Amino acid sequence: MKKIIFTSILIILATSLAQAQSFSGKGDQKLQAGFNFYGHGSGIKASYDYGLNDAFSIGAGAVFYNTGTYNSDFFIFGRGDYHFQEIINYLDELDVYIGAELGLIGNNNFGIMGHIGGRYAFTDRLYVFIEIGNNGAIGISLDL
Repeated sequence: MKKIIFTSILIILATSLAQAQSFSGKGDQKLQAGFNFYGHGSGIKASYDYGLNDAFSIGAGAVFYNTGTYNSDFFIFGRGDYHFQEIINYLDELDVYIGAELGLIGNNNFGIMGHIGGRYAFTDRLYVFIEIGNNGAIGISLDL
């Protein structure tokens, strides 16, 4: 019975992966949320991306993080990403990108952050993502 269930799950995943495409270019919209591992603290990160063309997306987001006992702060930002999908011929389910985030840290500090990231599609709408950099995160992403 366990083998039948396991095989069924694999078939469902394989079928859904065959239909998924991670970044579709102009008009593509993604909403991401996850755990943030900021330089001196950790917290939660949420962002939105909108595809301008086959290679570029822009968006906005926020990070709320805890820097220690009873100390918390935020980073509200705009972001831009360059997607390598058209240059490197790899899986449609995988979107590799590099980007920058510009915004307000705390009450009055300007911040510039950078990241290298990737999204992997499990279905047409559900992804996992990881971003590595000084504002990195790991979590889930939804196609809107």
